[in-house]
Amino acid sequence: MSDPETTPATAEAAGTWTIDPAHSSVGFTVRHMMISRVRGRFTDYGADIVIDEDPARSKVSATVQLASIDTNDEARDQHLRSGEFFDVENHPAMTFESTGVSGSGSDYELAGNLTIRGVTKPVVFDVEFNGVGANPWGATVAGFSATTTISREDFGLTWNQALAAGGFLVGDKVNLELEIEATKDDQPAT
Repeated sequence: MSDPETTPATAEAAGTWTIDPAHSSVGFTVRHMMISRVRGRFTDYGADIVIDEDPARSKVSATVQLASIDTNDEARDQHLRSGEFFDVENHPAMTFESTGVSGSGSDYELAGNLTIRGVTKPVVFDVEFNGVGANPWGATVAGFSATTTISREDFGLTWNQALAAGGFLVGDKVNLELEIEATKDDQPAT
């Protein structure tokens, strides 16, 4: 981070946060048949989020249960859970451990190590800090949006099928998209 000064927003956000799954989403998009995009999401995930008054000292540790994948097509979801893709029997979770944060105001980069199918690679999420407020039940909540693009083949997700017209059924680039609402400390999310 180029300016380690505490801003009012980061001071207000300092603390430990728990994801509110009722108001969050962990999703992705990937090319299908080279002409469209398929959207999916994971429904079982969690994270330990610690925001420091100096954002550069903040930490995130997240786990996504891969069996919770939902692409709105049960046959496809079963294929994605199989050994040809995620192999959830042997690799049930995708994990992320942060290694650094940089930025200021509402725009940050969150660097870390992403592990899928036993393969760990460095990634950088572009994070937008959407602010802090109180919900109607008095709990302090914060919002974050985060995106990154990964190569699925880098993580050993290499299954594909050639198309008669050229190209492949499933694209290599996967856009990960997170919309996170988190509750401060042990306050109820409701």
